[in-house]
Amino acid sequence: MHEGLFVVFEGIDGSGTTTQSERLVSDLRRRGHEVVYTREPGGTRLGEDIRELILDPKYGDVDPIAELLLYAASRRQHVYELIEPALQSGKPVICDRYAASTVAYQGAGRGLDSTIITSVNELAKGGREADLTILLDLSVEEAMGRRRDRKEDRLELSGQRLQELAREAYIDFVSADPECRVLIDAAGAEDAVFKSVNKTLIDRWPSFPFGAR
Repeated sequence: MHEGLFVVFEGIDGSGTTTQSERLVSDLRRRGHEVVYTREPGGTRLGEDIRELILDPKYGDVDPIAELLLYAASRRQHVYELIEPALQSGKPVICDRYAASTVAYQGAGRGLDSTIITSVNELAKGGREADLTILLDLSVEEAMGRRRDRKEDRLELSGQRLQELAREAYIDFVSADPECRVLIDAAGAEDAVFKSVNKTLIDRWPSFPFGAR
């Protein structure tokens, strides 16, 4: 049995990672495919509880190291309990955010040393890398406009500069490994972006959501 494919959506807040990942999963399930859909932080009972803590605005100014470790704890449980078993059983996994979010937000955004980010991420991932990371790239101004009518979480309330630093880090992240990471312009209409997502996946794996491993 081949392992399932692990596809991750990334991008700054408001770029459409949830919209596009949910749409992809809905389309695959409509066509009869069994896929696992999950998100970070979250994905497990422990992870969802951590998500509530880490994104709740009432906690205000959280120490960056504490924030990093909370995300890492959620990710470690996520990989152990859900992602790894699903992939080993041959099921494709579509995830709304993964390790690149830590590089972008806790690394570039919070200014933590890259060696700390790398070490903590490696510990949390346990060697599990995404087969493909799709970066939905959008200007910070447009992303903020999309978030205008929704209640913002603690990270979104941290200000424009955090999002700018995160976007720059995401672009660098994709550039460092174009073989496993791809940037898609998310500024267009939802249908157009989804078409680009689909084309990217089919170009890489003609039988997506299955692929030779």
